[in-house]
Amino acid sequence: MSGAEGDAPTPGHREASGHPYDALTPDLLLDAVESAGFVTDGRLLALNSFENRVYQVGLEDATPVVVKFYRPNRWSDEQIREEHRFSLFLRDNELPVVAPLANQAGETLFIHQGFRFAVFPRQGGHGPELDNPDHLRVLGRTLARWHAAGDDRPFKKRPVIELVGDCREAIEYVNQGVVDPNYAGRYRDVGAALIGEIERVTRDIRWQPINVHGDCHAGNILWRDNRPHFVDLDDSLRGPAMQDLWMLLSGDAEENRQQLIILSEGYETFLPFPWHQRVLIDPLRTRRLLRHSAWLARRWDDPAFPIAFPWFDSPRYWQEHVTDLEQQLAALKNIN
Repeated sequence: MSGAEGDAPTPGHREASGHPYDALTPDLLLDAVESAGFVTDGRLLALNSFENRVYQVGLEDATPVVVKFYRPNRWSDEQIREEHRFSLFLRDNELPVVAPLANQAGETLFIHQGFRFAVFPRQGGHGPELDNPDHLRVLGRTLARWHAAGDDRPFKKRPVIELVGDCREAIEYVNQGVVDPNYAGRYRDVGAALIGEIERVTRDIRWQPINVHGDCHAGNILWRDNRPHFVDLDDSLRGPAMQDLWMLLSGDAEENRQQLIILSEGYETFLPFPWHQRVLIDPLRTRRLLRHSAWLARRWDDPAFPIAFPWFDSPRYWQEHVTDLEQQLAALKNIN
C-alpha cells in the first residue's frame, strides 16, 4: 500500500489543479485500448480498485478483457515490466496466475497520452473458503510452488520489505499533521513503542527474501476448477514467505495455529514450511496497519478517496486506529 513520496496532506484538502485520473475519460480509455491492438465494442465497466483504475472492456468478437491504468508516479516502467515478466514466468510454469496480455511485438506495458496501462484476460471465480481445510491445503501447495519459482527469478528493481524501516516511514508520515490532534500524542507514543518492540522481536530472526505476491488476501484470489487463480501482483516485492501466508489467517491465536498447520501440509509438498517465521506475523500485521493509514493520507488528493473512505477524516477513525495499534503493541510484547 505504499504511495508516492511527498508532503503529508491534511485530510479533506484537494489540489486545485485536479488529479491526473480526471483526464481518464471513457473516450480516452477506449482509444488507449484500441492503440494497444485490441478492437473494443464500446462497453465499459469500472471495477473495484483505488490504487489504480481498473475496467472491464468489451471486445468485438472476443471475451472482454480487464484493463489496468497504473497510478502515475508510483512504479517505474522497469518495475512494472519486472512484475509482468515474473507473472508470465509463473504462468508459463503452470502456476494459476492471471498474467498480462502481450501485443504482437511482445510488449505488455502500453502508453497512451501519458497513461501507462496493461491488458489482462478476464478471470471468473469466487473467493477461497479460508475455513475450508482443502482450500487451505491447495493454497499452501500453490504458494510453495510460487515461492520456489521466486528463487529462480529474483526481483532486481522492486522493493524489499524492511519491517522496521517501513513502519518508521509510515509513522513519520502520519505524524506530519495527518493524525487527528486529539490522538496525536497517543499515536506518537504507540508508534515509538511499536518500533521498539518490532526491533526486539525481529532482532534474532533471519529470513531469505523471495518474490512474494505482497497482498495475498482472499480478494486477490479467485477460486475456480478447485484451484486458486492469483490476480493483481501490483504490490509484489521481495519479502519473507510468511508475508503471503499470514494474510490467509483469521480468528484467534488457536485458530491461526490450526490454519498454519493445514497450510503447512500443502506447502511441504514442495518446500519446508517456514515455521521460524511465525514470529514475523504480528510485525507484518503491524506494518500493514501503519501503512494503510499513510496510504490513505497520501492518496487524499484523489477525488475517489474522500468518497470511498469518508470516515478517514474523523476523530472516531483515529480513536479506533490508535486503539488497534495499542492492541498490536500488546501482542508484540507477548512474543518472547
